[in-house]
Amino acid sequence: MFLPFFAELRQAGVPVSLREYLAFLDGMAAGLVTYEIDGFYYLARTAMVKDERHLDRFDRAFAAAFKGLEVISPEQVIEAVDLPADWLQKLIERTLTPEEKAQVEALGGFDKLMETLKKRLEEQKGRHQGGNKWIGTAGTSPFGAYGYNPEGVRIGQSESRHQRAVKVWDKREFRNLDDTVELGTRNIKVALKRLRRWAREGADDELDLLGTIRATAEHGYLDVKTRPERHNAVKVLLFLDVGGSMDPHVKVVEELFSAARAEFKHLEYYYFHNCLYEGVWRDNRRRWDQQTPTSEVLRTYGSDYKAIFVGDASMSPYEIAHPGGANEHWNAEAGEVWLNRARAQWPAHVWLNPLPERYWPYTQSVGMIGRIFENRMFPLTLDGIGRAVKVLG
Repeated sequence: MFLPFFAELRQAGVPVSLREYLAFLDGMAAGLVTYEIDGFYYLARTAMVKDERHLDRFDRAFAAAFKGLEVISPEQVIEAVDLPADWLQKLIERTLTPEEKAQVEALGGFDKLMETLKKRLEEQKGRHQGGNKWIGTAGTSPFGAYGYNPEGVRIGQSESRHQRAVKVWDKREFRNLDDTVELGTRNIKVALKRLRRWAREGADDELDLLGTIRATAEHGYLDVKTRPERHNAVKVLLFLDVGGSMDPHVKVVEELFSAARAEFKHLEYYYFHNCLYEGVWRDNRRRWDQQTPTSEVLRTYGSDYKAIFVGDASMSPYEIAHPGGANEHWNAEAGEVWLNRARAQWPAHVWLNPLPERYWPYTQSVGMIGRIFENRMFPLTLDGIGRAVKVLG
């Protein structure tokens, strides 16, 4: 029954072998996972993905093969609702700090908000469309999806439309960028070629044609000469904003990422969300439990690295200027503090913005980031990349 899945993986470019597929089937037959979509997903990924570069392609194939597996009607969700007090309390303690609770005082306090949410979950008997009380869609209730209430809890909505809510209850998954995307990367590679400093290093050798001809003529037999292969010695540190308002820009950022991976031997990358804070990560699926402290990144990579930040810089101004202003967690220090530390550590730095430049004046946070970077913000276009490369030197 999993042959279509195997075919989807091969078609998506995941180099899964028959032996790996059989290992996956053995795991299923042994009952390693039963009726659990997350466990099934991780078993399949562990058995059939050997390289993290293929994770994104695996996700696309998995989604295509098992589309609709998790679809449950709103009525089923309401009927299955059960919120034990201890579970709710643990979730509260894990999700919000006392400082963040103060942000919802407009509705009578966090406890009042959660108490009302629990009560309405118990009272509501079915799906509700519109309105300002029940948990539903397209209304002004503080609970639900696809409506508008700036001081509410978003439930059952796959994406943000107004980019405003006290907290995002749903688990938000950001997918890793695919560094093998080739469509449109050729021109970006040409633009990045200006940022080169050649050096011969490492164990890889290339044929020294003139040396081979000379040695062969002198010795009277074929005498092959080699020399260390040349590599681009420029060191690049890439910081990539993911999720939220960056979702429409995934394609162009993937093209930049792919081109950079092909062009620079010394390339390190990290993800962040909206603004730089105390933690960054390499795998978006582990962004909460496998973060790298930003202070460690600052200590690890020397000032000879060229830092490139990629993001639309579209966020609440509080996320940049104030402690506790971050969208998804409590940040002890303002994002601006961390950005200035990064700029001080890596004097050669730029910010590439996928948002069309004509829209920049209409978003306050874009102007704030632009001022922090002292006008080293450039559009993520071929011309913008060319100008950024000149600044990076």
